[in-house]
Amino acid sequence: MPPPLMPLVVRDLTYVAGGKAILDGVSLRLETGARTVILGPNGAGKSVLLRLCHGLLEPTAGHIRWGGLDPATARSRQSMVFQRPVLLRRSVAANIEHVLKVKGVARAHRLPMVTEALAGAGLASLARQPARTLSGGEQQRLAIARARVTAPDVLLLDEPTSSLDPDATRAVEELIRAIEAAGTKIIMTTHDLGQARRLADEVLFLNRGRLLEHSAAAEFFRRPRDPLAARFLSGSLLT
Repeated sequence: MPPPLMPLVVRDLTYVAGGKAILDGVSLRLETGARTVILGPNGAGKSVLLRLCHGLLEPTAGHIRWGGLDPATARSRQSMVFQRPVLLRRSVAANIEHVLKVKGVARAHRLPMVTEALAGAGLASLARQPARTLSGGEQQRLAIARARVTAPDVLLLDEPTSSLDPDATRAVEELIRAIEAAGTKIIMTTHDLGQARRLADEVLFLNRGRLLEHSAAAEFFRRPRDPLAARFLSGSLLT
């Protein structure tokens, strides 16, 4: 049995770009199970934190540990979906099959895996359609289905519904819940308070590159400990 990927332990994480600290001394520990929502205003450093944890950026200082695994092994057991998904100039089905081919899945096993992934995302009827002609919500569901098909231990989602209408947002959120229910740890960013209330089991609240609060979602939304978090929940603009 492979060693566990969790917990994720971050210590004194700092990231500087252009002379500005995007993240400033962030420390946290995430366990398996709970849906983790990284919440905060635009520019808080949410997306950068996610990219650092996935190994797409190198920290300026501090460290990130996934269950004691080496970085390459840890990254191979995660998938990440970006705010604006990048899809191949191929059919919907071929986008998913390509990932399986790259991962070395035998040809005979790919078709049933593609079929199952599309059905789970509500895209079975669009399998032969060019991926880039899908609606925004369909493209995001395809990107999530493509990330899910290799059964990652952790799925990282960066503002997955930021530009979607309410119906498309609901469909994506239902897919996220289904993936979590199947055993994948969800870590996602959002600045949407409604979405955080619907999806979060625990909340990390970031502002200006600093982690100001980490608490259970029910506690955070009922009575946040940090004054800036309370202002954010009240709808005040944080500067």
